[in-house]
Amino acid sequence: MNILAETDRLLIVEMTMDMVEDVHRNSLDEDTRRFVPDEVFETLEEAKDTVEFLMSQYNSTDGPMVYALLLKEDDVNIGYVQLVPIGEGKWEIGYHIAKQHTCKGYATEAVKVFLPIITKKVGVDEVYGIRLLENKASGRVLEKCGFETFFEGEGAYHDGVYKISKSVWG
Repeated sequence: MNILAETDRLLIVEMTMDMVEDVHRNSLDEDTRRFVPDEVFETLEEAKDTVEFLMSQYNSTDGPMVYALLLKEDDVNIGYVQLVPIGEGKWEIGYHIAKQHTCKGYATEAVKVFLPIITKKVGVDEVYGIRLLENKASGRVLEKCGFETFFEGEGAYHDGVYKISKSVWG
């Protein structure tokens, strides 16, 4: 297991093929469907293809750079943290914690340790956080991690135009 970083409670690790079932299962909860529908993997085959692709990115700085989050105490896969290119040399933070593990501070804990390491690896000083305005939990994570909001209003998000918030770190 290649560990990128760790906190008191989490290991941030490169994805491996033995995580396919966890990636599939964690992607199916209602929060993923609601807030990041392009990260839902309806079948194990979709999850397998995605994990294979993500694994191919670790020796590059082109992105996306997606890492699994494991609980240190028992290696349970609870989600991911990622840095994804959004065009014009800009990058966006992303994260998801499986529903049964939310509201415990894991996303904030992961993002705080992940950002300095991954931005150095990729060679960027600034990272964007873009979320649906209604995703209050994500807004709290971004705020706690030092992101500053610069836009709230209608904007492009995944497959349409929604009320969104944009913030920046760095």
